[in-house]
Amino acid sequence: MTRPKKPHGESTVYLGSDGRWHGRVTVGVRDDSSADRRHVARKSEAAVRRAVRELERKRADGILPAAGVRWTVASWLEHWLENIARPSIRWSSYDAYRIAVHNHLVPNLGRHRLERLEPEHLERLYRKMIDSGLKPATAHQVHRTIRTALGEAHRRRQVAQNVATLARAPKVEQQEVEPYSIEEVRRILKAASEGRNAARWAIALALGLRQGEVLGLHWPDVELDAGILKITTSRARPVYEHGCRSACGKTPGRCPSRIQLNADDGPTKSSAGKRRVGLPAALVELLREHRREQESERAIAAQLWVDTGRVFTDPFGQAIKPNSDYHAWKALLKRAGVRDGRLHDARHTAATVLLVLGVPERTVMGVMGWSTTGMAARYQHVTDPIRREVAGLVDGLIWAPDETD
Repeated sequence: MTRPKKPHGESTVYLGSDGRWHGRVTVGVRDDSSADRRHVARKSEAAVRRAVRELERKRADGILPAAGVRWTVASWLEHWLENIARPSIRWSSYDAYRIAVHNHLVPNLGRHRLERLEPEHLERLYRKMIDSGLKPATAHQVHRTIRTALGEAHRRRQVAQNVATLARAPKVEQQEVEPYSIEEVRRILKAASEGRNAARWAIALALGLRQGEVLGLHWPDVELDAGILKITTSRARPVYEHGCRSACGKTPGRCPSRIQLNADDGPTKSSAGKRRVGLPAALVELLREHRREQESERAIAAQLWVDTGRVFTDPFGQAIKPNSDYHAWKALLKRAGVRDGRLHDARHTAATVLLVLGVPERTVMGVMGWSTTGMAARYQHVTDPIRREVAGLVDGLIWAPDETD
């Protein structure tokens, strides 16, 4: 049937030849300068008019998704991961996003139309993950990934809103970390002195450098005469892909022909991570001794030595893999006869030592490479000796003898 003439750009409602009611709303202009006209169809005139008014409301509020390709959750996540996120983030962040996308989000939610994803879909996925035995922290990483991806989709008007901001993320309990005592630190360092790379563990426990920061050190970063350590790069966790022509049946990291996708070193965790740290005199001597031992290993390895210029290497001069470093830490704790702990606990220990020494917060931030003051509260643990000292002060203040008596 003939539709009545409407002023340019005004919404129209009409009964189509298919017996359904149709509505068309101009919501903007496309990239090719043509009008962006959205279409809705319903069985009744009243229903189509409600749909038209809803489109007009969204147009006024600026929350209409952009015209063009209709994304599924899977297609958007793949596009966002490879074309938007990957070029602009660190490899470690990309790898965390990649695992969340490929292992959890796409298999469970990939078929949904992006604009039809609901908060409840995400919450059910988180519950499913936790019920299957995964840690809440893993589900929380999935939540952060989809929230970031949908945030980009919202900014580009591919979705009307970021539904991940409405979904309730799994609660992650902060693990209570008890830093190593001074006596435990001494036992760890004594055990370390009996093996290779003893200075590596001394740097972690005394200065609180992150694992990647220690393994990323090169000799030009160490100014022994000045007693200064420069942190400029961080050892990255290798990311591999298969290099075999036929499926080897192994994970990419164990593929005999694996190909490393990222460089050995990358940027520090944040801009605050690039810093200069003073070296205690004892640590300077440990590093001098370490350099002499490395020269001896170079002579023994002869033509097999790979000159990477790194401070800490394997017996042939090559970069130490973070996973190997982690297992070396676990073995060290066992030899030292101290309780088991994370490698990151060495960083907590260094922060606590600075607290005990009364170092100003701004100085602590500079040493630890923190960008916000909130990190101080997270890392600096009040140890039992400090608690007892505070209790003694309160005892002396409240229950002190009355001098007038």
